[in-house]
Amino acid sequence: QWDKYKMSIIKNDFEKMNITKIKNSKNNKKLTMITAYDALFSKLFDEIADMILVGDSLNMSFAGMPDTLSATLDQMIYHTKAVCKGAPKAFVILDMPFGTYINENQALENAVKVYQETHAAAIKIEGGEDRAHIIKHLTSNSIAVMGHIGLMPQYVRSEGGYKVRGKTEEDAEQLIRDAIAVEKAGAFAIVLE
Repeated sequence: QWDKYKMSIIKNDFEKMNITKIKNSKNNKKLTMITAYDALFSKLFDEIADMILVGDSLNMSFAGMPDTLSATLDQMIYHTKAVCKGAPKAFVILDMPFGTYINENQALENAVKVYQETHAAAIKIEGGEDRAHIIKHLTSNSIAVMGHIGLMPQYVRSEGGYKVRGKTEEDAEQLIRDAIAVEKAGAFAIVLE
């Protein structure tokens, strides 16, 4: 009986997940976020994950590619639809693929497409100070954005591979500047990889 009671509390608590609740959890409650690419996997975690990211890493795990760079927006939309069907209560975030947010107008056009074609609650984009203006443009137009700083897979070719970030004092200070810029631009959360 106790386990059923605990699960009902978790279920009721989870059903109310939204950006306000995510922000209010800061320093109060740890949240669980997983990555999923399909309805079956997301259904398994719908009751216990606070957030589900549909990552562009599907390009590597599903398509066998060496990196995320050739993932397309249509692929991401397809997988996000599947995840949303499998986990209708989850706060689902679509990882915007490489080349879909080069400038403010392109980013907004593609984010609107995501909102119109899926039930994603938010999008995620990579970049710190260099992309803060894009995040600001999106959040000013009612698009919920999760930022991603640190090791950014979409930068793998321009940075010469996957490199751990924050190992030097200078790089650690840049990560702090990136986080502050992304926060000021209106991102509701940040992935630090």
